Amino acid sequence: MTQSVPAPIDVAVGILMKPNGDILFAQRPPGKPYAGYWEFPGGKVEPGEAIIDALKREFQEELGVEILTAEPWCGVEHVYPHAHVRLHFYISREWRGEPQSLEGQAFAWQGSVQLEPILPATIPLLEWLDKVRYET
Repeated sequence: MTQSVPAPIDVAVGILMKPNGDILFAQRPPGKPYAGYWEFPGGKVEPGEAIIDALKREFQEELGVEILTAEPWCGVEHVYPHAHVRLHFYISREWRGEPQSLEGQAFAWQGSVQLEPILPATIPLLEWLDKVRYET
């Protein structure tokens, strides 16, 4: 008997990038799968919601930040033990407000990434992201 793979969950993910190339990471809070792991902020896309709208909503709810502009960057599918996700990454260089920990999560601005552990779906993107951050 074959197991059916659940349909992937669409997730909007935002990479806030400062002019110097620093990017914002958030730490997954206690009680969630992979608690304590670092990731880019974001969250599930609601049914019928545009991905960019989900991104803006999540950043407002989690960090109190208003995304002004965001460019689609890449998409990644990853199967975790608890969920099959389709991650839609956006890079935002323009936002209003300073990130606040509205859901009790830690966050950190990073140039060269020194955080551990990093969420598995995020790790392969870091090298690729460096090319975007530091291209001349």
